[in-house]
Amino acid sequence: MRQTDITRRLAGLGGAKWEVHLKARELAAQGRDIIELTIGEPDVPTPDTLVEVAADAMRRGRTGYSDGRGEIGLRTALAERYSRSAGRPIAFDQVMCFPGTQTALYAVLLGVAEAGQQVLVGDPMYATYEGVIRSSGAEMVPVPLRPKNGFRLHADDIAARITPQTTAILLTTPHNPTGAVLTRADIDAVGELALAHDLWIISDEVYADLTFDGSEFCSPLRSPELADRVIVVSSISKSHAAPGFRSGWCIGPKAFTEALLPLSETMLFGNQPFIADMTEKAVREGSPVAGGMKQRFAARSERLYRRLSDESPLRVHRPQAGMFAMIDVSATGMNGTDYAMHLLEHAGVAVMPGASFGQTLDAWVRVALTTGDAAFDAACERIIRHAAQFELETA
Repeated sequence: MRQTDITRRLAGLGGAKWEVHLKARELAAQGRDIIELTIGEPDVPTPDTLVEVAADAMRRGRTGYSDGRGEIGLRTALAERYSRSAGRPIAFDQVMCFPGTQTALYAVLLGVAEAGQQVLVGDPMYATYEGVIRSSGAEMVPVPLRPKNGFRLHADDIAARITPQTTAILLTTPHNPTGAVLTRADIDAVGELALAHDLWIISDEVYADLTFDGSEFCSPLRSPELADRVIVVSSISKSHAAPGFRSGWCIGPKAFTEALLPLSETMLFGNQPFIADMTEKAVREGSPVAGGMKQRFAARSERLYRRLSDESPLRVHRPQAGMFAMIDVSATGMNGTDYAMHLLEHAGVAVMPGASFGQTLDAWVRVALTTGDAAFDAACERIIRHAAQFELETA
């Protein structure tokens, strides 16, 4: 069978990373008692008020074609929101709407990178980053995010990997999977490198509204000197518990969005008007559920940290935001992949191997904080018992 270059570039980036998750679903279907801590999905439904806006819009006939950039009401709302947060004017023609952050990332990477170029990205990383970078034809260059630095991207590590082929730096703040939040100083240092080497900065900020108390979210969009080289992507999937509605966007320089428009129109020609109406309400009024989610996720991560620190040899990295916590399982003598499968088979708890997100996390696993409190606490108990049994078996 004939294949194209893009399918060859993406070979091996599909379901293999989700082997433990898929095995957990299979065991659960067989009747096994499995607690699933693999997927990062909001622990509340989409607010009824937003669902009703979308439903009402459909009843009113808002089901036709959209502007290639997205509906003007939504783009205006986003421009106003980002003007406030950036402290400088962002115009509605700097906004493009897409079906979710994933589509926005795909389009943006095609707009800034191509074959023969390189994109720098922190390792570990969100599972689809390698795919969107490879799709453009560019080479992905991992930059290690070190546990001793709180998994924050450091400018020195970026600088060591910049070459004449480097065209962009892909940031995630707050970070998935580690929950790290870049400081203003971190972003300033990355910005200096981008200016010195004429690089794009792509900032994935989908978890911004889930920053825990005590940490401060900062976007490179706030830096006026970076205005012509920063592109932000985000959505309502996490902040408004609406992942299935697939509503996201990118914010960038006007020249960039104008250049990207033909690509966007070739891909999808705008997002659905009824979803745009719902998203406009979400953007203008803020999230009624984000505050509760971040409090619950922070509390669960703290319980996980306390219990595993006190009762097991495992060590938990405390996240500053988001839906996940990381556990260092190196004390068991296993890597994260073997540990995750052993935990699933012997304790009925499904977690994600850290290696699914990059080699830096080979000895770690990722735990979703989105399971209800009773199930989450039961999972903590099982993890502790499993660690103790493993120590006895291998002593």
